[in-house]
Amino acid sequence: MGENSAPGYVNKPDHAVSAAPFSGRVAVLLGGKVVVDTRSALQVEETGHGMVFYFPKADIRMDLAVAGDATSYCPFKGQASYHTFVAGGRRSENAAWSYDAPYDEALALKDHLAFYPNRVDAIRVE
Repeated sequence: MGENSAPGYVNKPDHAVSAAPFSGRVAVLLGGKVVVDTRSALQVEETGHGMVFYFPKADIRMDLAVAGDATSYCPFKGQASYHTFVAGGRRSENAAWSYDAPYDEALALKDHLAFYPNRVDAIRVE
């Protein structure tokens, strides 16, 4: 195991977190405003979870984000931080999460955010 290896694999070596570039366009809307519009999303699949899009921070309207103090921990990805978004008069608490210093096995998630579909108006996929 490396210096920054995910400890979860010790007990669950068959667990998988895979990230691959998504070939289409994905947009996230909140309060009728476009928060994300990108052709650079990652399609992330993890054992026991459904597919999730992770978006590069460079393609997100981070000026609409309010940093929160909520965190959570995943033994396969690392410490997650949560972000509240305010757009079009709508405030969505902890609408997105990110792994700022992910474990080596999830390094592709660095500098990306994922949104909860039920905390935004829509996630549109083309």
